[in-house]
Amino acid sequence: MISTKKQKKGRKYRKLKIALIFMIVVLMLTIGIAISYYNKATLPMEEKNPRDITIEIPLGSSSIEIAKILKDSGLIRDELVFRIALKREKAESSLKAGSYVLNTSMSVYEIIEYLSKGGKNTNVVKFTIPEGYELKDMAKKLSDEGLVDANRFMDLVANKDNFEDKFPFLKELKEGQSLEGYLFPSTYEIYIGSTEEEIIERMLAKFQEVYDETLKGEMDKVDMTLNEVVTLASIIEREAKRDDERVLISGVFHNRLKIDMPLQSCATVQYVLGERKENLSTEDVKIDSIYNTYIHKGLPPAPIASPGEKSLIAAVKPADVDYLYFRAKEDGTGGHIFSVTYEEHIKADPSK
Repeated sequence: MISTKKQKKGRKYRKLKIALIFMIVVLMLTIGIAISYYNKATLPMEEKNPRDITIEIPLGSSSIEIAKILKDSGLIRDELVFRIALKREKAESSLKAGSYVLNTSMSVYEIIEYLSKGGKNTNVVKFTIPEGYELKDMAKKLSDEGLVDANRFMDLVANKDNFEDKFPFLKELKEGQSLEGYLFPSTYEIYIGSTEEEIIERMLAKFQEVYDETLKGEMDKVDMTLNEVVTLASIIEREAKRDDERVLISGVFHNRLKIDMPLQSCATVQYVLGERKENLSTEDVKIDSIYNTYIHKGLPPAPIASPGEKSLIAAVKPADVDYLYFRAKEDGTGGHIFSVTYEEHIKADPSK
C-alpha cells in the first residue's frame, strides 16, 4: 500500500511535469509567434503599389538612428527587427551615409544591402549612351547635358591616334580612322568636371572590357579583322529592332559577303545621308560614297554607329541559315521577313 507521503510526492511531481510541459508549450508558441512576427516585419511595406522614397543618412549615424529614419519614412515596420536583421547579416558597421532613393517594395534585407553599397555621391554624375548612336549623336547628347564641349569632343574622336597609346586595340584600326563604333554604348558614372578626354577614355575602356571578356575569344570563328567585325556589328545594330533577329540579320550579311553580293543595307545609306529616313528613294541608294553598300560590295571602311554587346556577338556568331534577303514587317513588332531567293523576297507580304 502506497503511503500518503508518497502519494503527495507523486502529485507534486505530476504538477511540476504538467507545469514544465505548459511552460515548454508556451515558450514554443512564443518563439513561433516571434519568428512569424520577425519574418512578417522584414517583408516589403507595399508590394502592390510601391513608391520611391528619398532618405538622407547623415554621416556618423548609428544603427539605432538609421532604423528610426527608415521607420519614420515608412520603409520598415519595426526598428528592433531591422537592428536584429543587421546583426544576423553582420552589417552593423557596413551601412554608409548618403542620399538614397529606396522603394516600399524592398524587403529589410534588400534595404540593408542597398545601404551597404553607399548613397549618392554629389561629386559624380551619370550619363547614358544608347546602342546605335553615332559620334555626332554622342557629342550632342553630352553637350546638352553640360558634360562636354561638342566641338572639342568631335575633334578628339576624329582620330584614333589621340588614344592609341592607352588602348592598344586601336592599333588594329586604319591609319587616321575615327573612333566611330568604338565608344561603347552604356551607362557611365563620372566625376563632375571630367574632361572630354577622360570621358572618351572611360568609353574606350568599356569597349576594351567587352572585347576582352566577350568578343576576343570568338574572333577565330570568322575570317575578319576587329575593324570588320565592329563594322558589321554596327550595321546589325542599326538594322535589327529585336534581339532575337540579330543573329539572323548577321547570317544574311555573312552569306552575302561569302558570294560577293552587295550588302544593300539601308543603314549604311542613312549614315551617308546623315539622317535616318524611314524610306530611301532611288536617288538615295545611288549616292556616291564608299559607305553605300548598294553600289559597293563588301563592308564599309569603318563602323557606322556604336554597336552593343549583342550585336558584336551576333557579328561573330551568325545564325546558320540560307537567307539572302530580309524586309521589315509592317505590323509594329519591329520584326523582319527573311527569304532565300529574290522571288520570295518580292512576294513576301510585310503586313503579315
